[in-house]
Amino acid sequence: MTKDYQNHTDLYQAYQAVGISRQVYEYGEAVCASLEERFAVIDKVAEYNQLKVLSALQKNKVSDIHFAASSGYGYNDQGRDTLEQVYADIFQTQAALVRPQITCGTHALAIALSSNLLPGDELLSISGKPYDTLEEVIGIRPSLCSLKEYGVSYAQVDLLPDGEFDLEGIAKAIHAKTKMVAIQRSKGYQTRPTLSVEKIGRAIAYVKSINPRIICMVDNCYGEFVECIEPSDVGADMVVGSLIKNPGGGLAPVGGYIAGSAACIERAASRLSAPGLGKEVGATLGIMQSFYQGLFLAPTVTAGALKGAIFAANIYEKLGFSVIPNSTESRHDIIQAVEFGKPELVIAFCKGIQAAAPVDSFVEPEPWDMPGYDAKVIMAAGAFVQGSSIELSADGPMKPPYAVYFQGGLTWYHAKTGILRSLQQMINEGLVDRAIF
Repeated sequence: MTKDYQNHTDLYQAYQAVGISRQVYEYGEAVCASLEERFAVIDKVAEYNQLKVLSALQKNKVSDIHFAASSGYGYNDQGRDTLEQVYADIFQTQAALVRPQITCGTHALAIALSSNLLPGDELLSISGKPYDTLEEVIGIRPSLCSLKEYGVSYAQVDLLPDGEFDLEGIAKAIHAKTKMVAIQRSKGYQTRPTLSVEKIGRAIAYVKSINPRIICMVDNCYGEFVECIEPSDVGADMVVGSLIKNPGGGLAPVGGYIAGSAACIERAASRLSAPGLGKEVGATLGIMQSFYQGLFLAPTVTAGALKGAIFAANIYEKLGFSVIPNSTESRHDIIQAVEFGKPELVIAFCKGIQAAAPVDSFVEPEPWDMPGYDAKVIMAAGAFVQGSSIELSADGPMKPPYAVYFQGGLTWYHAKTGILRSLQQMINEGLVDRAIF
């Protein structure tokens, strides 16, 4: 045996240096050994998606000229225009809008909604309550410049108790004013199942059978590259996401994307910039290489985060906590929810994640009032890019059922370390009994 890390004593010493006890380390190793087959499947999906991304980059003849900076109006930015075609090819859509001027996922969704809904139209959510920050965009909670303020109405059909779409309820809710149907793939701050692409496809087909002119938009945040297909492959007119989540691969410093039909994207571009300007303007200021390279890395980065989510589910389910998805369910996004039932457990979990971060590991997260949320939120995010949730992070609203939402990890090994450190924090604070191991 060489002095490589074939020697588990040496490997344990490395974990000990970042605050992990032998008890927690050995518990984690036993869980890892049980996950080898599942991890092999994840690697195959990543391999498929890596080839899909590579093919799109090669098809569009990406060159170093596409990394050049533009300024001012950004006219004739070849890198920007080519990247948008790469995204369109990956998502199998007619067009895409991929811009650093899109500040976050909520902004991307707001652009997609406000550009394709007019006064008198109705937006229908068929996956239940949307993510908290969209409530003010829609006008569920009053806010300046909401859709409601501009005369767009809103209706909602909740998922059935088993997580399936309520087809009967959807049929009753669709009427002459229904212009757009919204589907949120991920759970947000809810403890419902994440929706598979196949299930989303069946719901879209059902909506289109009632009225083929209805625009179907999918909030794709946290779901990109988790499966071999995307919602746009099964009929979505628009898929929307953030570049500081999966598709940015941890390198994109900002940005969002909307991929879809040419008509929807043209309207979205006009809303992002101005009528008459559309996609023609928008300087990229020298960050295009990070967009391209981040996209190239995204399938493997997403795979690492997905392994971390499954590891977390197994770690905490075995300790008696409710986890969504559970330890054996199929995965359709990178988020892992753990219901702790007590605020002090949520806070301890987030402290552990923060302590495992490469940036600001010395900071202790505290619940605070964040814009767009109706309760205090705690966030652990020691990230290279502020707010990046493809990096190791965890957050949760400080309200029942006191669930924490864990996601990210640019590498599987970092995700693993973060989960072990979160458990160690709970043990150190006396919130988890050592005797249950």
